[in-house]
Amino acid sequence: MTVHIGHPDEVQALNGLLAGYAAGTLGAPLHALVSAHLVLKPDNRGFVRALEALRAHEIDTVAPVALRRRDEMLERIFSATADAAMRRAPTADDVLPAPISSLIGGDLAAVKWKTVLPGIRECRISNDQNGEASLLWIKPGKMMPSHTHDGSEVTLVLKGGFTDSTGHYRRGDIAIADSEVDHRPRADDDEDCICFAVSEAPLRLTGPFLRFVKHFFSH
Repeated sequence: MTVHIGHPDEVQALNGLLAGYAAGTLGAPLHALVSAHLVLKPDNRGFVRALEALRAHEIDTVAPVALRRRDEMLERIFSATADAAMRRAPTADDVLPAPISSLIGGDLAAVKWKTVLPGIRECRISNDQNGEASLLWIKPGKMMPSHTHDGSEVTLVLKGGFTDSTGHYRRGDIAIADSEVDHRPRADDDEDCICFAVSEAPLRLTGPFLRFVKHFFSH
């Protein structure tokens, strides 16, 4: 399943993601991804505010419970807020929205890229219980290898755009893919494509490239 913002019949997965954001249940990478989307595409802010209001109303109906180790919990919260503020660097470009630059601790110039294929570079941000998060830089017209997923993959376009069998995605758009999708994203011809992707598991290669890898390592 892939979700393209603006297609009413394909937004169920996105709505679930926004609901998780409003409820505060997303891990840090996905939380930053949705925050960045709301910066780039303000259309969904009203929906999120409505969900947050419903959540606040539910809290009002819950009986208060005394907190144990209250001071320690507050200290952790304030410490985490201070650490995030210290890591936040002013962006010298307009590619990375503030939630993404805060997550990685710098702007695009500070990203340490690694070439994974000709015309495709990656920077691994994290790989833990919250999922695998990466920045991807794809040169114009270049294609990712055909692949599918053993879990969900949420991708936010930060610059340029790409096309796959499910549609065309530009800056601010979110694509959500799962095990039912076998695709080969292709960057637009007019400019580089930069994306931020969060996945539950590493992608699983399919198609000719997989056969080439198997042939190479069998000798």
